Amino acid sequence: MRGVQVLIIGAGGHGQVVADILLRMADEGSGVILAGFLDDCRDLLGQVILGAPVLGRIADCKNIRHDTAIVAIGENKTRQRIFKMLQQDGDDFSIAQHPKSIVAPDVRIGAGSMICGGVVVNTATTIGEAVILNTGCTVDHHNYIGSFAHIGPGANLGGEVEIGEGSLVGIGATVMPGKRIGAWSIVGAGALVNRDVPERSVVVGVPARVIKTI
Repeated sequence: MRGVQVLIIGAGGHGQVVADILLRMADEGSGVILAGFLDDCRDLLGQVILGAPVLGRIADCKNIRHDTAIVAIGENKTRQRIFKMLQQDGDDFSIAQHPKSIVAPDVRIGAGSMICGGVVVNTATTIGEAVILNTGCTVDHHNYIGSFAHIGPGANLGGEVEIGEGSLVGIGATVMPGKRIGAWSIVGAGALVNRDVPERSVVVGVPARVIKTI
C-alpha cells in the first residue's frame, strides 16, 4: 500500500520540527512519507534536511508530486496567507501529531495543525486549522483554539479557555480557566492571564496587562 506523501511548506526551524514529527509518525507505522520541503529562501534550495530535499519555492507546489501539505511556518499571519492560497488551489492538508503527545480521543483537530512532542490536550477541546501546539504545552478540557493560533513551548491553558484566531501565547505563559484571548493578540512569554484579553492586544507580566494594540 502506497504511503501518504506529505510536502512541508517552510524549511526553517519550525519546518524541521514538523519534519521530525512526520518521521516519528512514520516510525510508528502511520504510512506518512516525507516528500520534501518548499521554501522561498534561495540558500536552502537543493539542500537535504533530515533526509528530505528542499525541492523548490512555495509557488512550485502545484508542480511537485504530493498527496497533502503542511504549512510549517511559525509566524501566524504568514502561515494563514499561505494556507489559504494553497487551499484555494485545491491542496489537502495533513495533521502532524507527535507520537509522544497525549490527545484525548474526542479532541477535534483542524486540517494542517501541528502537535509537537510532550503536548497534552484534554477532552472536549476543539483545535482549528493550521494551529501550532508547540513543545510541551498543555491544553486542558473544553478549550477552543482558533485557526492559525500558536501556543508556545511550555505554555499552559486552563479549562474552558478560548484562544482567538491567529493569537500567539508565548513560551511558558499561563492562561487561567475560563479566560478568552481575542483574535490576533500576543501573550508575552511567562505572562499570567487572569482576565480576558481584547482582540489585537499585546499583554505581558504577572498578572498580564495590555501594553499596546496591534
